[in-house]
Amino acid sequence: MSTPRGSFGSKLGIILATAGSAVGLGNVWRFPFMTGQNGGAAFIVLYFGCILLLGIPGMVSEFIIGRHAQANAYRAYGKMGGRLWRGVGLLGILTSTIILGFYAVVAGWCLQYLFASVGGQLSGDTEYVSRYFQTFSSDPLKPCLWGVAFVLITHLIIVRGVQQGIERASKILMPLLLLLLVVIVVASCLLPGAIDGIRFLLLPDFSKVTHSTLLEALGQAFFSLSLGTACLCTYASYFSRGTNLLRSATQIALIDTVIAILAGLMIFPAAFSVGVNPDSGPSLIFITLPNVFQQAFAQMPTAGYVISILFYALLVFAAMTSTISMHEIGTAFFHEELKLKRSHAAWILTGACSVICVFCSLSVGAVKGISLFGLSLMDFCDLLTAQVMLPAGALLTSIMLGWAVSKRTVYDELTNQDTVSQSLFPLWHFSVRYVVPLCILLIFLHQLGVI
Repeated sequence: MSTPRGSFGSKLGIILATAGSAVGLGNVWRFPFMTGQNGGAAFIVLYFGCILLLGIPGMVSEFIIGRHAQANAYRAYGKMGGRLWRGVGLLGILTSTIILGFYAVVAGWCLQYLFASVGGQLSGDTEYVSRYFQTFSSDPLKPCLWGVAFVLITHLIIVRGVQQGIERASKILMPLLLLLLVVIVVASCLLPGAIDGIRFLLLPDFSKVTHSTLLEALGQAFFSLSLGTACLCTYASYFSRGTNLLRSATQIALIDTVIAILAGLMIFPAAFSVGVNPDSGPSLIFITLPNVFQQAFAQMPTAGYVISILFYALLVFAAMTSTISMHEIGTAFFHEELKLKRSHAAWILTGACSVICVFCSLSVGAVKGISLFGLSLMDFCDLLTAQVMLPAGALLTSIMLGWAVSKRTVYDELTNQDTVSQSLFPLWHFSVRYVVPLCILLIFLHQLGVI
């Protein structure tokens, strides 16, 4: 007798788990920087528009495919569009595996910094903090161990299944993440001079809005919601038949956006309080922000110590909600297609991602010679997935639902067999057919530097 397929046990579990897949380190280090450099509130307004234009229609598309098939991404695309389209599901599985491999490197850094914060090792001048990161990241062993440790922690959650593993972890991690974020935001906004940082983030400066700002907003909406990774499709395969897909997508997009804005309110007030202009990428969270927190709370060293611990705990939680979703994509595939026990399928993913993690870690640290096309292996994996594989997967998904699958089939799935009123279906279907592919094409050309 076959084992019944897992499913989420509650609407709250669906929202928190799927929102957790979207919320990640990019919300903390990319969205605030993009907002600040592109007109503050002006960029946020454009971003909201892009969420409506691209994000929600794209999310609903993957939801429809996953819930319709109640299967892993490879089988789901084949069941919805025909055997030819299975390759799109396979592309998503491969993409998420590569992303998890190099994402675990940075997640491992966060885990190590959490332990370093608890031990009070991040206190010192700017030079010391910078050297600390350089010394740690170039070590041949420590970053690899922390990265693999993060993959193994994710593995322990995944093997427990959908309700007992993914859903339960999401119900713990997401509220904790939000609580920590609110605490740090309040502390940051109460600092002297914090109002300048709040203005920088929330007051529109249309002089900074250029021809590329809309494309940057489109790209942020695209990557923030995990479109093209098969994650949303996989999670939707665990949705109940009564789930309102459009409402769920809207709620998830709202949670993701609110957390991204709160991340900005955490970073910019503290940075402006001490006169530091925050940059982007790993240097922001491993070099700039430790110095910012230390200087901002110089008169209250205990508060600075606590804020530092809370900040890196927040990063660990944000990273874990994403790694759980990425791990599940491949685990579900091997579990269902190779008829393996879930634990055995999970070990395949854990092993593959650990290997990628180790080589990516070495390529930006101890062994600079590990490179492809002039880029470190980690940068190459990032470039390949972000600029080629993700846009390709999302573009093909919209083409499949917009053109290859009958309109009636799509309508029945979105409306739960006509039991849920969806007056916006004609607008959504038009968007999937024309608007979403055009947006993705523009993002793709922008990423390649063509426009």
